Amino acid sequence: MRTLQYLLAGTDSLGAAIHFLDPQRSRLRLFAMAGLPPAFAEAWNQVPVDQGLAQAQAVRSGRPVGPLDVSDQLGSRPGPGVAYPPGARVLVQPLGPQTAAVGTLSVLLDRAKDLGEAWAAVTATATRLDGHLAGLARSEAETRADTSSEPGTAPGWMMDAAQVGTFDWNVRTGQLCLDDRSCLIFGLNPESFDSRYETWARMVHPDDLSSASLPRAVVGRYDCEYRITRPTGDMRWVRFSGLVLPGPGDQPGRVVGTLCDNTRSHAARDGRAYGLKRPTDGVVMTGSDGRIIYVNVQAEEILRTSQSDLLERTLWEAVPYPGEPGLEARCRQAAATGLPVDFDVHVPTLSTWYRIRLTSHEDGLTLSFSDITESQLRDAERVRVEHGAALRTTKTQELTAALSEALTVQDVVSAVADHLLTPFGATGLTVQTLEGDHLRVAGHAGYSGSFLRVLEAALVSQVSPTYDALRTRTPVFIGSGAEYGRLYPHLKWRIKPSGMQAWAFLPLIASGRPIGCCIVAFLEPGELDEDERTLLAALSGLVAQALERARLYDAEHTRAVELQRGLLPQVLPQLPGAITAVRYLPASEGLEVGGDWYDVIPLSGDRVALVIGDVMGHGLSEAATMGRLRTAVHTLADLELPPDDLLTHLNDLVARLGEDFYATFLCAIYDPTARCATYARSGHPPPVLVRPGGAIDILDLPNNPPLGVGNPPFETVELELPEHSLLVFYTDGLVETHGRDIDSGITALTAALTDALADPLTDTETTLGLDRLCDTLTTALTTPHGVEDDAVLLLARPRGLSREHVADWPLPDGPIAAGEARALAAAQLREWRLEPLVDITELLVSELVTNAVRHARGPVRLRLLCSQSLICEVSDGSATTPRVRRAADTDEGGRGLAMVTLLAQRWGTRHSTHGKTIWAEQPLPPAG
Repeated sequence: MRTLQYLLAGTDSLGAAIHFLDPQRSRLRLFAMAGLPPAFAEAWNQVPVDQGLAQAQAVRSGRPVGPLDVSDQLGSRPGPGVAYPPGARVLVQPLGPQTAAVGTLSVLLDRAKDLGEAWAAVTATATRLDGHLAGLARSEAETRADTSSEPGTAPGWMMDAAQVGTFDWNVRTGQLCLDDRSCLIFGLNPESFDSRYETWARMVHPDDLSSASLPRAVVGRYDCEYRITRPTGDMRWVRFSGLVLPGPGDQPGRVVGTLCDNTRSHAARDGRAYGLKRPTDGVVMTGSDGRIIYVNVQAEEILRTSQSDLLERTLWEAVPYPGEPGLEARCRQAAATGLPVDFDVHVPTLSTWYRIRLTSHEDGLTLSFSDITESQLRDAERVRVEHGAALRTTKTQELTAALSEALTVQDVVSAVADHLLTPFGATGLTVQTLEGDHLRVAGHAGYSGSFLRVLEAALVSQVSPTYDALRTRTPVFIGSGAEYGRLYPHLKWRIKPSGMQAWAFLPLIASGRPIGCCIVAFLEPGELDEDERTLLAALSGLVAQALERARLYDAEHTRAVELQRGLLPQVLPQLPGAITAVRYLPASEGLEVGGDWYDVIPLSGDRVALVIGDVMGHGLSEAATMGRLRTAVHTLADLELPPDDLLTHLNDLVARLGEDFYATFLCAIYDPTARCATYARSGHPPPVLVRPGGAIDILDLPNNPPLGVGNPPFETVELELPEHSLLVFYTDGLVETHGRDIDSGITALTAALTDALADPLTDTETTLGLDRLCDTLTTALTTPHGVEDDAVLLLARPRGLSREHVADWPLPDGPIAAGEARALAAAQLREWRLEPLVDITELLVSELVTNAVRHARGPVRLRLLCSQSLICEVSDGSATTPRVRRAADTDEGGRGLAMVTLLAQRWGTRHSTHGKTIWAEQPLPPAG
């Protein structure tokens, strides 16, 4: 660059440029330029040798060319704002031997300039450049043979130096535009460079940033030289030559110019470093006192420190990269033994490994850095491959163990997703099963639901990778989306929605027949090696066997669940005595049907029996036992047995099933006229009572032994149920888990109840409101994965019968009781506006009271209840159960109950501690 500046000053030229041939001798590349605007750099950046520009002519002929009109020598005319005197001319002088020129020197002259004087100056300059180039070439040959150059081309170092790029920097906005050659010099990707000044500034050596950055006062020519650190970590020297154009206020506004890699010229000055070691090695030498006396360029780059900062410092204090307290000891070891000391150092900031060698000599020590990153990477890759193989082996063993324990199809899919995807770097999984002519998605991971719905509609016979895998019974591997689209063009629309770029389609073969396909997918394109393909094919056999077992288990489990659901109430009855709601939650673990059950049974007199129980264990036997118990409870309830007798009969039933069976049981029989409930409890968790106002009590009921292990008598208790109270029945599966005992679970239930009832939107007066409360409580007490054991939650809001709808009278002893009962009943029905029922009711009451007077003992009472039906009840002090008999033609009696059977919708008898009650029920007339 200095030579060109001297040439411009000596000839008063407009500008000059130097080109060198590339190694292929196909084109000339711009090496240096002075005085010329950037448009010339763009036009002359690369000059094809076979074209007609003056530089190409000079190289081909080996003789000077010119003068030629400059307007004919620009590949395209300069842009706006770039001007040169009219008639300006170009002179071109070849550089190097006449028979094999290696470059050109071009000079731009004003038309008025004397050509003879100009040619003399250009020739003299070219001669000096030839001598300089020859000297540099000899120096290069002494230090390193350039085997890459061919005769007649520029030396390798010259071509490295000839990497010339252009730039355009907007000083005010900070936008920096670099051409591809400039990006190559800086080690940047032209496609990803963000064109920001700050990106360039971070690469400049801190010591050179002040000179590399443009001084604010400079307008005009500006040249400098500075060091950069590329993204790969290596350091280079860059020569900058540009023109600073003024902006607002005569301040620098824009800079355009050229830059080139000048590292070789610096390295050539340090012949000693090249002579000591390979040029790529860093060398630091010390004197006998251990202080540094020499540092080569490569060491400066490696240590990221200038030579001036290292000289005269102690070696183990100045060299930071070994970074270990033992460096001084190693230096002394090398000096004492005279033997080399080698060790490796990792420099994380550069992602580089160096082999450090300490060598002792008479004058001191030599420390050399050899880059061994490539060998370390190879070793790391080998370790990675070995680790990957070991990981796949471990995961395969884990997958085998997990598949052996998988019960359901979802268990199989989860085991494959957990133990197969990670070792192979996969992110997507789909398991499809054959069901007739269609493929059904049995499980998946890493896919959206919308994409899987598309797969659900696929026919087995549709040409696809899955079809080919099932047809040939061999895996199909596709390494990229392009390959997928080429093989199956009618299905390439699936690639983008799936989000995957590589696939392994593994046929699932069990018992010699295909049962489905396992698809393992990858986010990035890539091919699996032979070992990975073989392993996947082997694992698909394990998955197929596990999937077949799981499908059989799922089918059996589905039948068992259907049986269990069939044994439970399908809907709860709508009764005047209570509003009820229930939730049954099947177990999410173990997955065998359980014996939890519940029931709401209507009784006479608008009474209602609330029943809940749990047969211990899981399986079809327990579900069948639950069904038998529910049937028995219904039968015994129809007999109107008191709760303690009910427990006795149920206990006998469970005991006869065997020693392995027992069950818990809780029953509450609620009487809406008395507003009280009689409780019978056998080993079941206690119910929770929410009193009016929100107070919550855990009812302390007598706890009899579980059914099947106890002996009568069984204890019961009768408690008042206030109006607007709420009863909560539940099984232990709702409140007890592995991490929570039953007491803590009941506490959690009461807390959830308190929170739910505190919400003003909570409604407990309607069936819909109780349903929502059931959902709230089950959500609060269970995990998103469900419950560990079967669970039942039964809510009941008792409703008392209004006093206006109850009429009760004592009757006198003797025959007059029947007449008085008819009169009282008729009067009450007219008060209730039930005149259509007066005649039938008088007959029913007359027959029931007559039977009580003739065949029982007092006291006799009559009670009428008006709710969803009209109920007539006659009570007496006898425990004798009346029976309907066929009366002969000559019998005087025996026709009363037969008449009751004809007149009443239904009738029956219930016993109490004071006798019995015979009741008869009639439907109410239409409201009109």
